[in-house]
Amino acid sequence: MTHNLSWLRRGTTEIFPEVIDSNSENDNLEVLLAKIDRPLRIKLGIDPTGADIHLGHSIPMRKLRAFQDAGHTAVLIIGDFTARIGDPTGKSDVRRQLTEADVRQNAKTYLEQIRPILDFDTPGRLEIRYNSEWLSPLGLDKILELLSTMTVGQMLEKEGFDLRYQAQNPIFLHEFMYPLMQGYDSVAVVADVELGGTDQKFNIALGRDLQRHFGQKPQFGLLLPILIGTDGVQKMSKSLSNYVGLAEHPNQKYQKLQAIPDNLLEQYFELLTNLPLDGLPDDGREKQKMLAWEVVKQYHGEAAAIEAKKAAESAGQEGDIPEFSLSGVEFPARLVQILKDSGLSESNKEGKRKIQEGGVRLDGEKMTDGEMVFSNPEEIKGKVLQLGKKKFLRLIP
Repeated sequence: MTHNLSWLRRGTTEIFPEVIDSNSENDNLEVLLAKIDRPLRIKLGIDPTGADIHLGHSIPMRKLRAFQDAGHTAVLIIGDFTARIGDPTGKSDVRRQLTEADVRQNAKTYLEQIRPILDFDTPGRLEIRYNSEWLSPLGLDKILELLSTMTVGQMLEKEGFDLRYQAQNPIFLHEFMYPLMQGYDSVAVVADVELGGTDQKFNIALGRDLQRHFGQKPQFGLLLPILIGTDGVQKMSKSLSNYVGLAEHPNQKYQKLQAIPDNLLEQYFELLTNLPLDGLPDDGREKQKMLAWEVVKQYHGEAAAIEAKKAAESAGQEGDIPEFSLSGVEFPARLVQILKDSGLSESNKEGKRKIQEGGVRLDGEKMTDGEMVFSNPEEIKGKVLQLGKKKFLRLIP
C-alpha cells in the first residue's frame, strides 16, 4: 500500500471518527492506511433514481478512484433495492417509488457514464454489487432485528425527518427503513471505509452502529462537499438547470465549464481534476479555459478536447452560451419548429433531417423523434439545444 497520503485529504470535508480511542494502534484513517498490509474495502453506494449523472455525482467516484490507485478495493453498491424506496435525505416530502424496470435501466446508464472515472480493468480493484442480493432475502426476523437497533427518537434526529415532523408533513414507516438498509449494506460487504456527501453523515454513522451490532469493526466515514452548480449559488442539480452532465456532448461540457463563475474555480479544480492547485494561471479567463479543457479531456480524450476548444473559438463564444427566449413560441410546440424559430435550422424540413441524422441534442441527450412535441416551456426551460458540433442555444423563459 502507498504511504503517500496527500490524495486522501484533497477535497475531503471530514473523516470520522478522527480518533477512535487513545489505546488503538489505528487511531485514525491515515494511520490505518499507512500501516495496513491488505487492501481496504472502500464502499460507495449509489441509488439509480434517475438516468443521468452530473459532475456533482462524480466527486465521490473520483475519490473512490483515488483509493483504487492507492491499491485498495472499490466496492460500488448499486442500490437496486433501496432505490425503490428513495433516499429521504434532504427531501421535504415522500419520494416516488420506482419500478424494478426503472431501476435496472437507470443502473445500466449509470455504469456507462462512470466508466471513464473508475478502474474497471485491474483485477481486484472493483467489485460491483447490487444490494437486492442481501436485502431481498431478508426475513421478518432480520428486519425486526434491524428495527430494534434504533429508536424513533434517534431516527427523528435525521435532519430531513426532523424538519418534516416539525412541519407536520407525513413520514411513512418504509422511509425509516432506508437508513437501516443502507447501513446494512456496510455489514453485507464488510466495509472498512464508506464515502458520501456531507448530507450522508447520518446514514454512514448508522452503518458503523450496525457493523458494531453484528460483530464487525466499524467503518470510517469520509465525507465530501456538495458541488455548487454553474449558477454559482445553489447545489448542482438537473432540476435547477445548473449542471454539467457526464453524458453531455464534449462541446457542450466545454461551453458550460469555460463560463464557470470565478468564485467556483478553485473548488472545481480541487474536486474535479488532479492538477496541482499551486500551478494554476493567475488570469481567471485562462483558468476557465484550462478547467474546461481538463474535464473534457478526462471524459472524452484529448482529441475531443481539441475539437471542443476549436468549436468554442470558431463560434466566438468566449462567455455564456447564447440564449433563445421561448416567450414567443406557441405551445404545444414541435422540436423542429423550435429549431427553426431559434435560427438553429433554416426550415422544419432541415430540422427533421438533422434529428433523424442524430445531429440534435437537448442537454446532451440525442433527440431521435422528428415529431417530438413539448407541451409547455417548463419542460425545456434552462436546457441547452444543440445542432451539430458548433451551434448551441440555452432555452430561457
